[in-house]
Amino acid sequence: MSESPSDIDRIAPTRRPDERPVMYQRWRHLLFLHWSLPVDVVAPLLPKGLTLDTFEGRAWIGLVPFTMRGVRPRGLPAVGFLSDFHETNVRTYVHAGGKDPGVWFFSLEAANAIAVRLARAWFKLPYHYARMSLDLAPGGGSLAYRSERRWPPPAPASCAVRCTPRGPAAPSVPGSFQHFLVERYFLYSQAHGELFRGQVHHAPYQVREADVEGLEETLLAASGLPRPAAPPLALFSEGVDVDVFRLRRVAP
Repeated sequence: MSESPSDIDRIAPTRRPDERPVMYQRWRHLLFLHWSLPVDVVAPLLPKGLTLDTFEGRAWIGLVPFTMRGVRPRGLPAVGFLSDFHETNVRTYVHAGGKDPGVWFFSLEAANAIAVRLARAWFKLPYHYARMSLDLAPGGGSLAYRSERRWPPPAPASCAVRCTPRGPAAPSVPGSFQHFLVERYFLYSQAHGELFRGQVHHAPYQVREADVEGLEETLLAASGLPRPAAPPLALFSEGVDVDVFRLRRVAP
């Protein structure tokens, strides 16, 4: 099922919750690749309790490689290789009963086996351990992301993408298509038949357009998603500092 109610509140999720975070992270070098798919292709892949959040009647899937820095629980310092690693996610956009618009992750790759195990246990998210790299051209030019899934299956599942950001960076305008895609502060997960919702808070992304010069990937297919032949819409952000809040069960 899909609907995008006109009165859905997309500003309230951007406000900081009145509670203490459980974790801190810094997200850097984010490349947002998006394709449109028919609703009836994506909707059957969602768990009960979630509805596709569409824009102009179309579902959108995202492939988002980036780098995590300074990952740490509240009260503890960041620790080297445990806190800094690359990540890539495959996602779509959902809401729960016409409110709390957020992200549903089909898969998440991370280049840190310990982080993968903790995220699967604590946040009930479908993380996979992958060998990953990010090459940055001197002087802030092109970027090249690579990821090769190791475990758990399905495998093989990989991604290699090269891009060059262009133009000035600016925050997304509320109500715009760009805001719909990138400004997402709720995430959903499922375990043992129960639905959970998490929340993050950060400053608005400063977003630029990007040119994709090369893309090879099988992550979408591993999630049961066909990749359209059309090139992706590509956006880039240097990053944000993120507060992560505790996971909560979503009432049926």
